[in-house]
Amino acid sequence: MIRKFGRDRRGNYTLMTVITMVPLMGGLALSVDYSELLRQKNATLNALDGAGLATAHKIVSGASDDDAKAYAKTFFEANLGPVDPANTLLTVTLPNSNAGGGTLKLCSALTYHPYFLPAAAMLMGGGTTSDTTFTACSEIRLKNTLEVALVLDNSGSMNNLGSGTGAKRIDLLKTAAKQLVDTLALQAQQMKQVTKPVQFSLVPFAASVNVGPTHDQDSWMDQDGISPIQHEDFDWTKMTPANDPDKYAEKLNGVWYKRGAGWGDSEDQPLTRFSLYADITVESGREEVPNTKQYICDTYNKKGNCSSGHWTTPEYIYTTSRYASWQGCVEARPHPYNNDDTTPNTATPATLFVPMFAPDEAGTLWLDFNRDGANDVTYLSYGYGNNWWADWPYTASPTASERQSDMRKYFLVKPYGSQSAASGDGPNSSCTTNPITPLKDVSQIAQKDEIKNAIDAMAPNGNTNVPEGLAWGWRTVSSNEPFTEGRPNTERGNDKVVIVLTDGANTYSAVSDSGYANNRSTYAAYGYTGLTYPGSGSVTRLFMNTSTDIGKTTYTGANYTAALDEQMQTLCANAKSSNILVMTVALDLSTTDAGDKKALEALKACSSDSRFRMDPTDPTKPAKLFWNATGATLSDNFKEIANELSNLRIVG
Repeated sequence: MIRKFGRDRRGNYTLMTVITMVPLMGGLALSVDYSELLRQKNATLNALDGAGLATAHKIVSGASDDDAKAYAKTFFEANLGPVDPANTLLTVTLPNSNAGGGTLKLCSALTYHPYFLPAAAMLMGGGTTSDTTFTACSEIRLKNTLEVALVLDNSGSMNNLGSGTGAKRIDLLKTAAKQLVDTLALQAQQMKQVTKPVQFSLVPFAASVNVGPTHDQDSWMDQDGISPIQHEDFDWTKMTPANDPDKYAEKLNGVWYKRGAGWGDSEDQPLTRFSLYADITVESGREEVPNTKQYICDTYNKKGNCSSGHWTTPEYIYTTSRYASWQGCVEARPHPYNNDDTTPNTATPATLFVPMFAPDEAGTLWLDFNRDGANDVTYLSYGYGNNWWADWPYTASPTASERQSDMRKYFLVKPYGSQSAASGDGPNSSCTTNPITPLKDVSQIAQKDEIKNAIDAMAPNGNTNVPEGLAWGWRTVSSNEPFTEGRPNTERGNDKVVIVLTDGANTYSAVSDSGYANNRSTYAAYGYTGLTYPGSGSVTRLFMNTSTDIGKTTYTGANYTAALDEQMQTLCANAKSSNILVMTVALDLSTTDAGDKKALEALKACSSDSRFRMDPTDPTKPAKLFWNATGATLSDNFKEIANELSNLRIVG
């Protein structure tokens, strides 16, 4: 059969073969071009995915938008393989926010020019075949890390029972806060490929914030007495060479220095609040000098015997010690640095932090401090609460203001056995909270326990200063000093969150003492409200940068609350503009009480918008990250906060 076919010379077989070859060649062309199209398509997709991952790393490391786009294009084209880069068009859509991870999207349009299909089409009488274009996209969800500051109210009212429960508010808060840490820690432990995936800090606050006494030598603390608030209510002018040539104070270029040999090794060093803590001493013990107690005969009889006499007072060797050491609380910086995260720098002294030092207020706690049998100071009861040292022994009658501010008194040694100050009084008065716990990686059990133990150690006491707590919460998640544990502020793929909870309005206790020391308040983070800031005219620090709604000479508790509320709104706006996500929680505040209602409004205005939830009352707007909690709902509210934080760090 085959041989017969081969010997056949008739044309019908040739014609049939030619006719058959046209579709066969077309099919072959289609097969070749289709295979090549798939090859180029796969190469483009692989290059797209690789460029997405590589560019994501660049973005997280802080690359600019232009640099990220250029890097994506270079990486993509270098990995196209068989594809001519001229046949591709890459589009890069960067994450829409520097905060958080966001989504990086890369799309490429590939134009394929077929090899054989045009010729095959012409053979079949179909004309030329147009090029083929396809588009593919790759989305990369940047791997989020999370840094959370827990800013928790430790004021005295947190000892009250939570509404709807039989437990104290502080105990309910401890349970809810630890539950939040545990929830995020479990998620963090699943992210093995990311270092420090979730970190928490803790900022307990009341009337002030405790940064920790171990920071007394840090450069961001005012070590040289140059801050404009360093010597508020301190009068060094009476420490003159005329009064004591061996121990006096001299002001040079705005700084007070120790002069005279009486200062010992610290001569010529600056006078600061730190030096005050070191120099104030008390006789803490005594030892009798042997054989110094003698019996002295006053009269003798005719036989020479002593008929009457007396014993002399024995001599003692006294040991001295510091009266108190700085416990870690700091004052609020003057405007504008009270409401921002400006890095402290000696070039701008007002940016430095100053340790709290509550002055000894008018009165006295001991009288005969040189043991000569005569009272050295006059006791006057002014009603001041923080009377912990003896006033300078004036010969004339000093005013309450002079008694409080004259610095000579602090260099009198408190006698052995003198009356003690009342509990809570002293230079650390109003420093009632435990120190800040800086960021800890809760994916590590030991560090998670540090945070939880610090939460358990919280104890309520004092007034409420929400903005000061909020400011330090921001500073703990920031990468710059004072606390540097946070990731770089410009790093993408990292969320910095501050959660603040309070159970009351901002408070600063007013004192009516215009006829005495004119303090106008108890001492706290803004010092005394009766003192004016240098160069501000008649404005106290608390009232600086407040609106006309705040009376600049109205020294009432209500006006102080209003001023703190305005300071808080300025601070919240600054934090949010710096990509800090602010979550606020009100605990047991009444919606009908006028004061509570203002506090609720202030907390809600302070909060950020959710990135995931919409407002249930207005679906066109994002939900506010604000919770109006009661004692009974606090645990559930913190679960909602955990869900919000979990959404921030979903990895796609």
